[in-house]
Amino acid sequence: MQKKKPIYTLLTFYKFVDIKEPHRLVTEHKEFCEDIGIRGRIFIGEEGINATLTGNRGQIRAYRLFLDSIPEFRNIPDIEDKANIVDEHQFPKMIVRYRKEIVALGEVFNSNEIKQSTHKISVDDFKEVIETKSDEYVLLDMRNDYEYKLGHFKGAVPAGTLYFRELKKVLDEYKRKFDNKKIIMYCTGGIRCEKAGALLEREGINGVYQLDGGVVKYVNKFNDKNWIGNLYTFDKRISTKVGDESTHTVISKCHYHGTPAEEYFNCRYGICNDQIITTKDAYEKYFGFCSEECRKLSLDSLLIRNEYFDELNYKLLRGKIKSNPQLRDEIADYIRKHIDKHMVGICIPVQKSAKLNLHTEEIN
Repeated sequence: MQKKKPIYTLLTFYKFVDIKEPHRLVTEHKEFCEDIGIRGRIFIGEEGINATLTGNRGQIRAYRLFLDSIPEFRNIPDIEDKANIVDEHQFPKMIVRYRKEIVALGEVFNSNEIKQSTHKISVDDFKEVIETKSDEYVLLDMRNDYEYKLGHFKGAVPAGTLYFRELKKVLDEYKRKFDNKKIIMYCTGGIRCEKAGALLEREGINGVYQLDGGVVKYVNKFNDKNWIGNLYTFDKRISTKVGDESTHTVISKCHYHGTPAEEYFNCRYGICNDQIITTKDAYEKYFGFCSEECRKLSLDSLLIRNEYFDELNYKLLRGKIKSNPQLRDEIADYIRKHIDKHMVGICIPVQKSAKLNLHTEEIN
């Protein structure tokens, strides 16, 4: 008899609440989460909690009871409405960390400041606004440009930021562009909009509305064509399909060929690590490099990420160089020949911009 496959639930939630002893709560949270075996990322700080995690039914039930046992974390908004069923764990491990800001904007807001500037609009009312196409409103996508590029609500305007913390730089532009308009912001789960609302009101942009529960709550309730493309999610899926065969659309283009594509991959050159939309076949064909420039620079630095389609273990080879510096030229030549052999006759048909560290992460 075939063993029944476990059902996993993905929870994505946050709560702005003033916390006096965040480090204590981090320690307690970390111990409990590791004990029951859930996986994900949880940030706790003076502002509150921000979390995305997966677990089976028993683990999620236990974790929900644990949350309710902590006075600060009771009554988490929309935790049920934003939950999703997934096939497996969406994270390799459990990370629980202290973060002064539970979502990075560059300054801390207390819960009262957030509450006073929060003007939420329900998903039902939001749907009506989209479908009436009133010039009275502007739909402002508060996510980052690479998220917008993959998918967004019809008629929405991008925030114009690569990172959320860049928001302050574009506020004057918002004042100029959206004068005499009612702004309705939305983001993936709602957290960025709540903090952005506090910042916008402080800077004199008043009466800004926020989609209650964000995109996740909306698409969990409505299977319509108001959302176009895929949804960028901060878990293993990254590019998550929205809708079914009758409502799903593809709006993004392949980084290499300009043809329809909707998967996200990272450039293998560790200093770049830029996220590119392409197909699995194209990514493998160009050996995971976003440009010829990155391929050449990676051969000089050897900061190349391991990938499933490439048998070389670059991390191990860098470790050998670290232990035996005299082997660097020999190993570098070996890597160069390996990559050149694969890339014979293949020219990456894109130009890399001058800025190479848009999504830089430490490489080990």
